[in-house]
Amino acid sequence: LEEAHMAELGMGSFLSVSKGSEEPGKMIILHYKGGQAEDAPVALVGKGITFDTGGISLKPGAAMDEMKFDMTGAASVLGTLAACVAMQLPINVIGVLAAAENMPSGKASKPGDIVTSMAGKTIEILNTDAEGRLILADALEYAQKDEPQAIFDFATLTGAVLIALGTVATGIMGNSPELIDRLKKSSDASGEKVWELPLFEEYEDDLKSTYADYRNSGGREAGSSKGGTFLKFFVDSKMPWVHCDIAGTAWNRKDLNYHPPKNASGAMVRLMVHLLENW
Repeated sequence: LEEAHMAELGMGSFLSVSKGSEEPGKMIILHYKGGQAEDAPVALVGKGITFDTGGISLKPGAAMDEMKFDMTGAASVLGTLAACVAMQLPINVIGVLAAAENMPSGKASKPGDIVTSMAGKTIEILNTDAEGRLILADALEYAQKDEPQAIFDFATLTGAVLIALGTVATGIMGNSPELIDRLKKSSDASGEKVWELPLFEEYEDDLKSTYADYRNSGGREAGSSKGGTFLKFFVDSKMPWVHCDIAGTAWNRKDLNYHPPKNASGAMVRLMVHLLENW
């Protein structure tokens, strides 16, 4: 989907991130049809921020070069789909890759701006560096149009998960204990560690806005859970969904890399292939 098409669909949340860049945003949709035609697919949604400056809420200069890795959620989706093809898994899978740059410019979103998502929900942007949840809000809404069996999303969403879990485990949270249990079993089988974080209702209050339905930042406390709580607002309560925060596990690991250290790790690909293989 090009930006003009996304505008027609009402993806104001996504476009609020991409509009600051000279590079147009893309919503990349991939279909793997290995199952029966009538089988509902499993949807995989990935954050693909190809470079993250933080936007107007500019990041510190130190280590900003690492923000080329902010697309690893989308890369994990792409890697999982590539494995499905190579292994000819008997399942239908949809990949939704939300790809954009987050740049500061005269056209960029400003703190205090209010945007409207594809779901028709309004969002006050308090921090333009909380951009991943803005593109995922519209990507999750779009993924539900295909009525999947379940949705998994993958994102380098919060620095808070790195503080909580280090580079050892991916933080997972969602609305389906059964789906989370499946992830944990595939974690044991694949060796990719995950750790469940809560989505307490109390966190929702910190994401309510005076001027819009929600705000995109709920403060430093419980940052990873509040990031997941924000995404939960854009997933139908009847849709099984799990959010995977890979900000700690996506790159520069000493263990479990597909590639040498200082590169992307390929986080969650092994785990998801095992899960889909045994779906």
